[in-house]
Amino acid sequence: MNETKRTTMRLRIARSKWDFEDLPLDRFLETITAAGFDASDIHLPSLRESPEETRALHARHRIPLVAMITSEGRTPEEHCASLAARFALAARCAPVHINCHTGKDTFSTEENLAVFREALGLSRRYGLSVSHETHRGRATYSATATRELLRRMPELRLTADFSHWCCVHESLLADQPEAVSLAIERSDYIHARVGHAQGPQVSDPRAPEWSAEVEAHLGWWRRIAGAQRAAGREELFVCPEFGPAPYMSLLPRSGTPVADLWEITLYMKDLLKKTLEEDAHAG
Repeated sequence: MNETKRTTMRLRIARSKWDFEDLPLDRFLETITAAGFDASDIHLPSLRESPEETRALHARHRIPLVAMITSEGRTPEEHCASLAARFALAARCAPVHINCHTGKDTFSTEENLAVFREALGLSRRYGLSVSHETHRGRATYSATATRELLRRMPELRLTADFSHWCCVHESLLADQPEAVSLAIERSDYIHARVGHAQGPQVSDPRAPEWSAEVEAHLGWWRRIAGAQRAAGREELFVCPEFGPAPYMSLLPRSGTPVADLWEITLYMKDLLKKTLEEDAHAG
């Protein structure tokens, strides 16, 4: 009897520090490891701790760091210069991967490609993998703009956060299958936030009124997991990056959040493991 060969890919769920910016890093890492998260996802310039402390604390808690950086400035040249400084900072923190907000929606395709090429060169120089988040305001702000970039630069890799595209295109992207499929093929990391036609974050993914949006996003994430497994990847990092206000809706006047952000991320952690494990461990 022939046995089916099993291809194993480990799913690693990261937790963003976005809503814990005031919490010392040591406490944050202790909190998320106790809650069952497998990695941290941190915007490095927001940290009070030094790169050396950041590296040591992650080693102490035995949890990997996914480092978030951004390119900044008024011109493509300034964006390239900022990337050089941010990659140097990231290298001192010893992340397993870099997620980058790159370029600008107001730059031309050629200008944004120059910024991406700078990031690629820095990635190779420091020996750090990098993917670029699909994000409003950036070079990857729309499915159509990103499709052109991916066609022009075969080495370009993405962090899939399609919640932004839902908002930009006012849809669940059903009319853009080619652009979405190309993005899925080129995605190495996932920011698993659920968006909708009028915003980048549903009020609560547990609510039945958002079931169509949740299912659409789960479908994209499962396809990414399948593509990564087929490519022989040993692990896939996914971050349920739901954000605080103004991403989180607030009640008028009182400013009370309409849902508990911590509970949402715990729910998404479990949902991602339940949904993607079958793709991460295929028979």
